[in-house]
Amino acid sequence: YYNKPGQRGLLAHYQYLAANSPLPILIYNIPGRSGIDMSTDTMAELAGHRRIIGVKESTGDINRISEIRHMCGHDFLILSGNDYMTVGIIAHGGHGAISVTANVAPALTARQTQAALDGDFATALALQDQLWPLHQALFADASPGPTKYALSLMGHMLPDTRLPVVAPSDRARAIVDAALAHAGIA
Repeated sequence: YYNKPGQRGLLAHYQYLAANSPLPILIYNIPGRSGIDMSTDTMAELAGHRRIIGVKESTGDINRISEIRHMCGHDFLILSGNDYMTVGIIAHGGHGAISVTANVAPALTARQTQAALDGDFATALALQDQLWPLHQALFADASPGPTKYALSLMGHMLPDTRLPVVAPSDRARAIVDAALAHAGIA
């Protein structure tokens, strides 16, 4: 949100969308990018609308997951927006993830998420150990540059970015290369 609305503005925005959309709506709470942290009180008010079904939670605060469950109800979807936290978020009652890493390692990411959802945390943690360097590497430079670079190595696309994002630095590419090798992808 360029204009950094307050909580009332966020409520009005999502209420307008929910009232005028035939589709279910997920809130996206990413204060690191938007500069605004939607409060759990605001989420709880929005959760009362039948079209608002959950949140992609990207605060990095694991305590927030229990708070959201408590205030919004157990059926309100909580999806991890931070790949490195998906297992922990599911352990706290989350329902899955909207993942950057899944663009590069879809099968491994799906296996990890499903293992956590199934309560098989030994498998989920083993996959977390395999994927964690990749979770970090895909943000070693301005996103989505490292992800596009990784996908280009896999033959899925060109590594092109659009300004103001530029191609990943040599250092970032080396980090991606090492993470792909660690994950068994390259």
